[in-house]
Amino acid sequence: MVSKQDLEIFRIRIIADIEQLLEVSHSHSKDEFDWLRSKAIRKMMDISPATLQNLRITGKIRHKKIMGSYYYSRIDLLKLFEDEN
Repeated sequence: MVSKQDLEIFRIRIIADIEQLLEVSHSHSKDEFDWLRSKAIRKMMDISPATLQNLRITGKIRHKKIMGSYYYSRIDLLKLFEDEN
């Protein structure tokens, strides 16, 4: 037989397990790269479209092209501009 106390203990364990999984998932998402579109990068870094294109062509930043739109690693760009200072 299962008592109310057994169910309460089971509920507490399930909630604790879910919280732990969410914490692990959240910490992994912080480690992943943020990929932003060209317009957002240009606005954030205050650079022209040509400058961004030159950085892409010369291989100084990583990029992905998905269905005609370029996405850039925000972390790579920040590191690149930090190194220039």
